[in-house]
Amino acid sequence: MQPGYPGQDPYGQQPPQDPTAPQQPQDPYAQPPAAPQYGQQPTAGQPYGQQPYQDPYAQQQPAYGAPTYPNAGYPQPQGQQNTLGLVSMILGIASIPLICCLYIGIPIGIAGAVTGYLGRQKAAQGLANNDGQAKAGLICGSIGAGLGIVLFILGMVANVALPTSP
Repeated sequence: MQPGYPGQDPYGQQPPQDPTAPQQPQDPYAQPPAAPQYGQQPTAGQPYGQQPYQDPYAQQQPAYGAPTYPNAGYPQPQGQQNTLGLVSMILGIASIPLICCLYIGIPIGIAGAVTGYLGRQKAAQGLANNDGQAKAGLICGSIGAGLGIVLFILGMVANVALPTSP
């Protein structure tokens, strides 16, 4: 041990501590001791060449009094409203084969066309990004409803019926 620095080994190691000696309580929320600047002598509790560990990936703490809101100053992304386009596509495609099932395809086709129209309006406003699905639902729903109406008229006027047995 050097005579000028009591309690410190010149090789950077601490002397053994007495486990029965009373310990000073440490505040876990206190700031860590500052590292000595270049050219300064270390204090008694800090050996040469050893600095307190700092996590390089830790978040920087804002200055005292600064707001700590997440993503402050940046616009929050709004959720897309793509449900109408998807529902219209499903209803529109399903309406075409369902016209054979007791004309169920007519109301389903109308519902597909209406939701397709509403979905295209949402896409035009920028609230949805599935204009293609809404357009497919609008077209298929219109075709399904149109075919169902034509088939209904043919059944009433010309007495044409769909085959019910193979």
